[in-house]
Order: sequence, then structure tokens, then C-alpha cells
Amino acid sequence: MSDNAPPDQNQDHESLTIPLLSHERSFNSTSQVAIVGANVCPIESLDYEIAENDFFKQDWRTRGKIQIFQYIFMKWLLCFLIGAIVSLVGFCNNLAVENIAGVKFVVTSNMMLARRYGMAFLVFSLSNLVLTLFAAIITAYISPAAAGSGIPEVKAYLNGVDAPGIFSLRTLIVKIVGSISAVSSSLLVGKAGPMVHTGACVASLLGQGGSRRYGLTWKWLRFFKNDRDRRDLVTCGSAAGIAAAFRAPVGGVLFALEEMASWWRSALLWRAFFTTAVVAIILRALIDVCLSGKCGLFGKGGLIMFDAYSANVSYHLADVPPVLVLGVIGGILGSLYNSLLDKVLRVYNLINERCAVYKIFLACSISIFTSCLLFGLPWLASCQPCPLDASEACPTIGRSGNYKKFQCPPGHYNDLASLIFNTNDDAIRNLFSKNTDSEFQNSTMIIFFVTCFFLSIVSYGIVAPAGLFVPVIVTGASYGRFVGMLLGPHTNLNHGLYAVLGAASFLGGSMRMTVSLCVIILELTNNLLLLPLIMMVLLISKTVADAFNGNIYDLIMKAKGFPYLETHAEPYMRQLTVGDVVSGPLQLFHGIEKVGNIVHILKTTRHHGFPVIDEPPHSESPILYGLILRAHLIALLKKRVFLCTPVRIGVDAFRHFSAEDFAKKGLGNVDKIEDIELADEEMEMFLDLHPFTNASPYTVVETMSLAKALILFRQVGLRHLLVIPKISNRAPVVGILTRHDFMPEHILGLHPLLIRSRWKRLRLRLPRLLKLF
Repeated sequence: MSDNAPPDQNQDHESLTIPLLSHERSFNSTSQVAIVGANVCPIESLDYEIAENDFFKQDWRTRGKIQIFQYIFMKWLLCFLIGAIVSLVGFCNNLAVENIAGVKFVVTSNMMLARRYGMAFLVFSLSNLVLTLFAAIITAYISPAAAGSGIPEVKAYLNGVDAPGIFSLRTLIVKIVGSISAVSSSLLVGKAGPMVHTGACVASLLGQGGSRRYGLTWKWLRFFKNDRDRRDLVTCGSAAGIAAAFRAPVGGVLFALEEMASWWRSALLWRAFFTTAVVAIILRALIDVCLSGKCGLFGKGGLIMFDAYSANVSYHLADVPPVLVLGVIGGILGSLYNSLLDKVLRVYNLINERCAVYKIFLACSISIFTSCLLFGLPWLASCQPCPLDASEACPTIGRSGNYKKFQCPPGHYNDLASLIFNTNDDAIRNLFSKNTDSEFQNSTMIIFFVTCFFLSIVSYGIVAPAGLFVPVIVTGASYGRFVGMLLGPHTNLNHGLYAVLGAASFLGGSMRMTVSLCVIILELTNNLLLLPLIMMVLLISKTVADAFNGNIYDLIMKAKGFPYLETHAEPYMRQLTVGDVVSGPLQLFHGIEKVGNIVHILKTTRHHGFPVIDEPPHSESPILYGLILRAHLIALLKKRVFLCTPVRIGVDAFRHFSAEDFAKKGLGNVDKIEDIELADEEMEMFLDLHPFTNASPYTVVETMSLAKALILFRQVGLRHLLVIPKISNRAPVVGILTRHDFMPEHILGLHPLLIRSRWKRLRLRLPRLLKLF
């Protein structure tokens, strides 16, 4: 991401927080490259700012009411298509997982019933290994960018960071197929994160503005050939992903607003709400189809644990202290979970960066270890007699149910097998279930909690699509129910409700969201009476966890090297001005420039934005005319509309060019200067850059504080910010601020004395933090 960063900025600065990249690499991993699917990839910033050159203005002036209607209609149509496609993917995802995992558990249970325990373990472990191997192979060899949840990559994209391949068609296919295979393999991973990435991929592909390769050149699609509209569509796609994963349409919108998007407006809120509403309606229609029994082992198509806890809740003031304790426990455990996962990912990267075989071997090793635990641990639990007032068949012989028989004699069930030897969704449903206070033992809850806590950590970093939402919910629900079991008759709340509150506390402690998580949990449990308790738990757990580290997705982004701009500025940024971090030499062009100079600068630099200045005789004094992008310069060179003399081209420019010539290309269609061959006589000719230059770029004076410039840069969604001098008799432009210039590693590398003052402030603040606890 070297957007006009001078050569000395491209040097390697030692990072305070070493990213996942190995120490031997010779570049700044927090600004120029990032890890995408354990591959080191160059990254670029996105042009969310509209380049208001003469062609942009001419294009908008010539648009009539029909073109404006086409633009608005296509926006809503694409939102509808995103909602429809993502809801279908989400339903098929659940359908496939429940049936694949269901067949595996039915066959294994039948062998257990026949007391063929060795063969049952062999079938169970081999089926898990095959499913994991398939997910790992297609991810490692087809699309490494599909590994993990995808939420950090989408969040970085919405912040303005573009990593190669994260929204490609092959990534979408691998994400869907690999997620089904990984979740079905009994790995403790979820499908909510991959669904967010899936929704973003669908939105990005629909917003490409057509495709010449596949003959999709409908002129109505040309309106979306820019990063700003694609960003809006990707935001709607991420909201649709959560809505499809949990059947929580309002929660999906709030999730995109609170966690994903760095930029928001009311029109985008309406479109995201419309997208998730489409998801909810289509899912409801598809679930009605399953009610007739046409979905195989999917049953009635409940989708996760919707309506799992719909009883009336009555609680009193005496029930508040245990809820506060749950919040504190969730904050501490959530921060510990984030810290351990961050360390495990760094260790995994040392394996993953070698070659695909090592990645696949690691995934298979985790699968075998998981299968041994899931099959072996239930043998440690004692068999319990079936309750006389059980609401369902006891013991359960087959895929789902609260009372798994496993190895127990007739009339008895294995409570640990009911949680472990099951899908994650069914385990959550069992934990959340009401009127089952006497179903589980204390030892069962402890074993299940420890197992989920560590298995979810070691399973996430493998080369396969894997989410964190469902594992965190399972883990939190287990210790929440354990707290309810310890309180016993001393509380008015039943164990299922404590499981819901425990899941909320662990989600808040790990992911640090409040409003969106609250609504998602309410939509999952279908009980508005839980609102005050869930709000209290989320606020406390987030507050406690924030004292230790950041949320899990921010930690992963930092570890992967994504240059994410935070919402707030660091205190030391207020001590610096933008002139303190901008350095030269600065590459710039004149309003009428020689073709040879343009080609030379484009070939010898990787900058993506260049200031354009006018000097006498074209102006009375040196002035800053504007900013021109690398992509626009390459488009000019490809057209070869050169001038023999250094004069302005005038209105002739509109005859040779159109706004489409400067539109953003689709994925993988970026033009390169190396592909353009010019004759020697053409190199001596001239180009008039005035009509193609953004004459109104954002500028700041060199004395502005760096913190203030960061807020402007992030909120407007800029890629380049020009720095102009305070004194008028100096050069018209001092330099360019890019995303790289706001990274702590770059700033502290230029001003190492700030490191000492930073640690001094932390030491002074530490005693105050300790007093809070």
C-alpha cells in the first residue's frame, strides 16, 4: 500500500507489535503487505473519494431523469439480489450441514447401539478426517483467502484496505463448500463468520459493473464501477450474512453498523435493512417447505436455536448480583480467549507459511485430536436415569435430542454425549432448553466448558473456512449454565436462562459488541423479556475485557498486517503535526507534462496519486491545481491522445474520452504501465492533465495536528490527503498523507522518543486501572 509513500517510508521499521509475518521479511508488514490465507500479499487502499475531474462533472451534467432512475433502481435491485442469494446460500448451508453431520451421527449411533464401539470410533473419526481434509485441500490449493472467518478481511475492506482475492468467485465457492465441510466434520468452528464473508463476496461480484469476459455488459451496470458504491453493497452483504446465519435481520443491520462499517449514512441504513428483510422473508418461506418433512435430517428447519427459549421470565432484585458476576467472568474469560487465540495464530503461521502440505497436515492433526476428544470424553461421564417427565424420547438414538444414549443401558442417557457427540447448533439448543434443570451434572458442564474453550482456539487457525460466533456461544452457554447449577434453588432463573446470559457475556468479552449482540441474542431466543439482563451482561463484560486487550477481530487484523485506521487517535498523535510525518522527495506533475516523464515516474514508483501543479506561463505563480490518480494516467497513455506542443487540449478531450474510460476496473483487471509500449517519438510528446485532474482534493495545512488529520482521513474515506504549506511563498504542496503515514509503526519509527512517553503514560495509568478491580 505505497500510495505516494517516499522511498524512505518503504524501509522496514521495527514493529512494536510484531505481526504474523516472520522476522526475516524485509518490508513493513503493517503497511505494504498483509497475510491473506497465510500468503503474504501486497495491499492497496481504496478510492472512496470521488475524483471530481471535468469528465465526472460532464457525466453528471448530461444525466437525465432516466439515468438517475436507472441508478437508484439498480441499487435497490442489487440489494434485493444480495438478500435473495445470501438467504438461499444460508439455507442450503444449514441444510447440508445438518444432513451430512446427521448421517454421520446416525451411522455411529447405530454401531454404538450394537456395541461395536471400535468400529463406531473408526467411522466417526474417518468421516471427520475426510471432511476436514476436503475443506483443507480446496482452501489451500484453490483459494487460501477463504481460510478463517473472513470478517477481519471484510472489516478491513470497509475501512479502505483492499487485499487481493478476498472477493473473487473462487473464494466465494470455496467459502461455501469449505464451510459446509468443516462444520460437518465436528470441528468446533461456526458458519456465521463465513456467511458474512459469503455475503460480502456476493455483493462485490454483483457490484463489479458487468463483465466483458462473460458478456455482461449491460449499460445499467456501469454506474457501480467505483469503490464507493461497491463499499455500500459489501456493507449490505455483510449484514445479510449475519441475518442468514442467525435469522436475525435487525441484528444483521446493527452488526454491520457497529462492527463492520467505518462509514455510514441514512440511505445505506435503509438499503441494509431492506436487504436483511429480504433474507428473513425468503428464509421463512424455505423453512415452511421443511415443515412438510422434505428436508431430510434437517427436520423442521429451525436454523440455529430460534425459539429455543420462549417461556415467560420472572426475575427479582436478588437475581441481579449473579448476573453481574456472569458479566465479570465473561469479560475476563473473553480477554483471555482473545489473548490465547492471538498467540496460537502466530504459532500456526510458522507452519502455514511453509507450503500447502504443512497446512493440510495441521488441519488433519486437529481433526484427529478433536475426534478422539469428542468420542472419548463421554466415557468419563456416568449414565443418568431418564426423567419420568421428559418432554421428548429418552434415551435418544440418532442425531439430535437432549438425551443421548451413547454407551448407556436402556432407560439411561449420557449427559456429556448430549452436548459433545452432537452438532454445535444442537448443543446450544440443549443448553438453552427450558425445564431441563436436572439434566446435566456439574462435572459435565466443567468438562464441556474446558473442551469447548480450548478446541475452539486450536481449531480456528487451520486452513479452512471457520467462524468464531458459534464456538463462543457454545463456550459461554456452558459456563453460564454451570453458574446457574451452582446457585441452584437460590435463584429464580432457570439454568437455560443462565446459559443464554453466559453466552452473551462471553460474546461481549471476546467480540466487544453491545447493541448488535443484544439484538441478535433476542432474535435467537425470541424473548424480549431478556432485554434488561442481556444489556447488563454485555455492558459489564465489554467494560471488563477492554481493560486487558482489544476485540478478537481487531487482534486478528493487526496480526495479519492490515493497516486498519481506528476510530480514535492515539494521544501521542496530538503532539505531532502532519508536517512531522510527511517526508520527501515528492513526485509531482505539471499541468502539461511530457509523456516520457509520466512513463518514467510511473515505472520507477508505486505511488497511486500525484499532485498536479501549474507554473508560469500557465499561471501567474506556482499553484496546486489538483491530484491525478495512477489509473487515470494509464488510461490516458493507452488512448495515446498526445499533443505535439505543450498547449491545453480544450474541449477536444470530450471527443476522445468518456467517463467510462476512467471507471474502476473489476477484480483482476487492473491495467499496468508495463503493458503499454510507446514509440520514441511518442515519448517526446505532451499530455494535458488538466481535464483529468481532481481539481478539488482534500488538503490540510502542515501545522494541523496528526490526530485531527486522522479523523478527517477516516471519516471521509480518503486515500490521499495533500499537505500544503502554511506560508504562501513556499512550494504549493509539501507532501501527501496516505494510510501508511497514520500507522503507529511508521510514526514511532520516525519519532522513537514517543515510545518512552507512551510507556510512561501507561505506567501512570496502570495503578488507576487496578483500583477499579
